[in-house]
Amino acid sequence: MAEAGTTVRSLLARRDFLRLLGTRLLSQFGDGVFQAALAGTVLFNPQRAADPVDVAAGFAVLLLPYSLVGPFAGVWLDRWSRRQVLLRANVLRAGLVAVVAALVLAGVQGPAFYAAGLAVFSVNRFVLAALSAGLPHTTDEASLVSANALSTTSGAVATVTGGGVALALLQVTGSDDTGYASLALSAALPYLGAAAVVAGFPRAHLGPDHMARSARLSVTQVLAGMASGAQHAWRDRHAAAALTAISLHRIWYGLLTLMLLLLYRNTFTEETGLFPGGLVGLGEVVAAGAVGTLTAAAVTPPAVRRIGKERWVALLLTVGGLAQVALGLLLQPPAAVLAGFVLGLMGQGVKICVDTTLQESIDDDHRGRVFSVYDTLVNVGYVAALVAGAFALPASGVSPPLLAVVGAGYVATALLHSRMTRR
Repeated sequence: MAEAGTTVRSLLARRDFLRLLGTRLLSQFGDGVFQAALAGTVLFNPQRAADPVDVAAGFAVLLLPYSLVGPFAGVWLDRWSRRQVLLRANVLRAGLVAVVAALVLAGVQGPAFYAAGLAVFSVNRFVLAALSAGLPHTTDEASLVSANALSTTSGAVATVTGGGVALALLQVTGSDDTGYASLALSAALPYLGAAAVVAGFPRAHLGPDHMARSARLSVTQVLAGMASGAQHAWRDRHAAAALTAISLHRIWYGLLTLMLLLLYRNTFTEETGLFPGGLVGLGEVVAAGAVGTLTAAAVTPPAVRRIGKERWVALLLTVGGLAQVALGLLLQPPAAVLAGFVLGLMGQGVKICVDTTLQESIDDDHRGRVFSVYDTLVNVGYVAALVAGAFALPASGVSPPLLAVVGAGYVATALLHSRMTRR
């Protein structure tokens, strides 16, 4: 633990790492506020209604279109200044959330509402890919595991904190269209703050190492670049195994997410007590997940040093997946909160190892494309799981057979990952 502490202190002593971390924290805090506003608008707004298919359709409309074009963004991340990408994208998001807020205030539903949300999510994933691709420029290779643990985990906690602040503000604004529009608009402030912080970097500091003078690309060049990134990752067995593990994890995670949303909307409806239902109870699950991510940040670096990234990923997937089944079968809010903690620990531990593996295995000239392919894989898997779950789950969210599928899926994922890394 002393070594881990020394590594963290050395990271925090680097001004460029701190600046990139500050950009991430402000950006993901804004994500938390905006996502809470969007979730409340769709799921818990008494002026609107939703069933499992509606929820899955909403996620599909918001995420799938970007997932299909996401790798194209990676080609530009390997040509453009990543500092400029982060600066302009955060300013753009501030403007887009104002559009979403106006649509919520006007009570607009359907294609126009989802198109505006899609625009925000599209820029959102672009930002996260740029943050991950630029991180190795702010630390040395020996500190990458700790750097990922600190940055991605604190970013995840910032997202949860933003959601918590949004829930607190909701008590003032009210849970109707006006209240949720106000919440959405407030997300613009941290986005603008993130833009201001990243502006302190020199233009070339975050890479790529061989920056193109021109951003003009033909469709053929974009497709070739996208394919090159995917092939580059697949040729390395560790990178291929990492991408496979995180993609399958997101499928099981998507099923659990929809199950939780339905449970807290339609089954856990008692809004009083230590473990209430409704939006506040769902907030408790998210907060427990944040504690899990913090725990993952603390235990993953020493665990990786002791048993290696591959074994740690397999252990997390196996034990975490089986724990989700055991807790889910209890069908009680306290068990759901504990399941949120376990899911946060498992998901963040796996993500830290996957991000580090890709940063170590992929050269800088391909890193943006690979992280965008990574982004696309996890989004497509997540949405596919939500759509499948919408037809497999009852409105109550109660389904022991689906829990069994999730448990078996996590164990199978762990076995596949171990086999691919030994291949």
